[in-house]
Amino acid sequence: MHYTTHLRQARLGFALIVTALAAAPVAQAEGEQPITVNITRLSMETALRIAKASIDACRAEGLQIGVTVLDRGGNPQVVLRDTLAPDLTLTISRQKAYTALSFNSATSAMEDRFDKPFSVGKVPGLVFSAGGVPIAAGGSLLGGVGVSGAPSGELDEKCAQAGVDAVSADLEMAGF
Repeated sequence: MHYTTHLRQARLGFALIVTALAAAPVAQAEGEQPITVNITRLSMETALRIAKASIDACRAEGLQIGVTVLDRGGNPQVVLRDTLAPDLTLTISRQKAYTALSFNSATSAMEDRFDKPFSVGKVPGLVFSAGGVPIAAGGSLLGGVGVSGAPSGELDEKCAQAGVDAVSADLEMAGF
């Protein structure tokens, strides 16, 4: 046989091995992590329902507020400010939503958690006052909602929770 014939056979053998490896399912060893992760996101309509229900809950109390709904990545998905709510409510509502999302906890539960100098509570963009709640269903963290503008953080949080409650049954029915 010629050298070129051996070379062709070697290349063909190598190509067959590569093709077989590429086509074979990748078996994961026990405890090994997958190479990709599917992340469920809120639809824009669901995020809008959360924001609108938060505004409606505060309106029922005679309050004008700003509300921000963040997606799982911490990006604003819906931002609403009621007619008479100050512009500042948007900045604060976003920070409350981001804090609730980042710690997967209502911000009211963390008000006294980071009160020492140089603690994580001093990181810009985090707000540890009531009014932010995570959006979670079936063990999946889907986002965060923050409300600002009520005379107390407790009322802000009540309105934010009303927004989450408005969609929680639908999220559970969707398989979460």
